[in-house]
Amino acid sequence: MFQVADQTKKPLTMTIIGGVDKDGNADAQDRIDISRGEIIGIVGPTGSGKSTLIADIEQFAQGDTPSCRRILINGEPPDSQQRNDPRKKLVAQLSQNMHFLADMSVCEFLRMHAKSRGKDPGLASKVIELANTLTGEPIDPGHHLTILSGGQSRALMTADIAVISDSPIVLIDEIENAGIKKQEALRLLAGEGKIVIVVTHDPMLALMASRRIVMKNGGMTKIISTSKQEHSVFKDIEKVDGWLTGLRETIRQGEVVA
Repeated sequence: MFQVADQTKKPLTMTIIGGVDKDGNADAQDRIDISRGEIIGIVGPTGSGKSTLIADIEQFAQGDTPSCRRILINGEPPDSQQRNDPRKKLVAQLSQNMHFLADMSVCEFLRMHAKSRGKDPGLASKVIELANTLTGEPIDPGHHLTILSGGQSRALMTADIAVISDSPIVLIDEIENAGIKKQEALRLLAGEGKIVIVVTHDPMLALMASRRIVMKNGGMTKIISTSKQEHSVFKDIEKVDGWLTGLRETIRQGEVVA
């Protein structure tokens, strides 16, 4: 008998305690608290320290990285198992470059993952169904993982993290060109009670976040809460993006653009 663990009802807060920038100056933001269901953007020019901040979170840094930042879970340093044991890991990652190496079918992989988490293997069908709402290229349960496109792989992992994975924190590194429906992916993860941290140059994703951390010279310079005016701009950009997505699909299907 498999039990589906409801992680979304467990309270969890992640706190970033500020460290230093590349010159050793203290972060302007000395503490940032993030709760379940939040989408937080990380923005800044190339080389500003976005990936360093993501790495600090992924490692649950405790002042032992070049930035000297610390990551707390529910106000406390995570224990050694949460930092080092893959089975206890609280963090899942999605990146632009993601491909499977395992020589097994999609369904076999998902059923195996569900079993390893103590969950119903039947959740595999739900994962595939959700994944197919995020990509224009349908995923068949019998497809081998190695033949999936980059977009299909990311869509599958997004749905897998939402449904099967117990990791309450999801780190996303520049998903804007990942070949999936990015807004739907973020909404899906946040709707499942995940803390979603997304590194992005995409104005739509930045404005979709409830807050965005601004990086400069390796430091957290400020945090901006998305205003009502910015949310209105996001809605306009989303309409344009939807039109472009439809146009892209028309061309992919070999149809004539009217």
